[in-house]
Amino acid sequence: MKLLPERIDFEGQYPRLSRRLRLGVVGGGRISSMQATAARMTDRWDVVAGAFSSNPERAKAAAAEWHLPEDRCYTSFDEMADAEAGRSDGVDAVMITTPNHVHFASAKAFLQAGIDVLCDKPLTNDVEEADELVALAHKTGCVFGVSYVMTCFPMIRQAREIVADGGIGKINQIHVEFMQDWMTPEDSGDAPHVKWRLDPAKSGKTSCVGDIGTHAAHLSSFVSHLPLTKLRTEFHVCGAPKPLEDTFFAWTRHEGDVPGTLMATRLAPGNRGGLRLRVFGSEGGLEWDLEDCDRLKFNRFGEPDRVLSRGHGHGLSSKTERFVRTARGFPEGIIEAWGNLYTEFAMAVAARADGRDTPVDWLGMPTVSDGAGGVRFIDACVRSNDAAGGWVNV
Repeated sequence: MKLLPERIDFEGQYPRLSRRLRLGVVGGGRISSMQATAARMTDRWDVVAGAFSSNPERAKAAAAEWHLPEDRCYTSFDEMADAEAGRSDGVDAVMITTPNHVHFASAKAFLQAGIDVLCDKPLTNDVEEADELVALAHKTGCVFGVSYVMTCFPMIRQAREIVADGGIGKINQIHVEFMQDWMTPEDSGDAPHVKWRLDPAKSGKTSCVGDIGTHAAHLSSFVSHLPLTKLRTEFHVCGAPKPLEDTFFAWTRHEGDVPGTLMATRLAPGNRGGLRLRVFGSEGGLEWDLEDCDRLKFNRFGEPDRVLSRGHGHGLSSKTERFVRTARGFPEGIIEAWGNLYTEFAMAVAARADGRDTPVDWLGMPTVSDGAGGVRFIDACVRSNDAAGGWVNV
């Protein structure tokens, strides 16, 4: 049975599938629960299997917590990949929500089993491993998405279209910041879900850069359509002593030598979801704030400012309206953005299963190549910081 309808209006809403896709979960914790909630919300996915713990008792407990049969909860991702690939009702795809150091091996196992993957970021802790996953995804033909979920807010998609249509002219500068405050207490690093983020063996050579800095860097290139080419970076520990940075500042250059700034911290009291993007051009500018995510400020120089708001019938493009679930004035947020990512992932998985070619611009979800770009960004930040903040190529 084909998953997608024979006829699709590629300019309209995403179509219904002939059945829900089967999703597996690798890794537990808060982020997996959030993503599973979003995936179910789309009505395109059922969570049917998981590898939540290498401890058999914990895996059994997870089966009960996730309402899964015990034989579909595994104690390793290798076991899960082999078993699910051999089932007639095996998973169509998996989400990987483990700590960073497990991403490479787990993603590789599922790709080799022919199972599509949506992996958390950063893709890996190593550039060579990231490149290997890119090559393996191309070799197997598997769909490989990466969870740069900030690109899945409707108003970010609208901003990207405005830039592509020349709405702000030629871009002349790009500024992104991601300010949080949850590491302000000196004992914040003692929490179990935080410890691994500060452990170089698990988080890699960075903490703040790899965790939230990569979101900011990817967002700047996604909206502007301009790859990041070089940067200079300084790492800082602004709070209690830590083995990895809690703050970083970067001066950036995008393709065409377009300058910009990029900074992130977890020690900015009063900021929770403080991701802010500003893109300025020869004819206007765009500004977006995660904490006011339903609105996009759009200025054409010499004209009254415009504030576009998410919702049907308010001048948004048809491609943006694909992601709109509620009317204007009824807010949407991060769960819905995750849902948009899982909707696009579902379309890509279904198209591969049907052996179907789709237009290259039909889906805008971040791919394994974007993930590898994020790893190169991290690597460049580390090299620049090690060189006392000198300029390095990305």
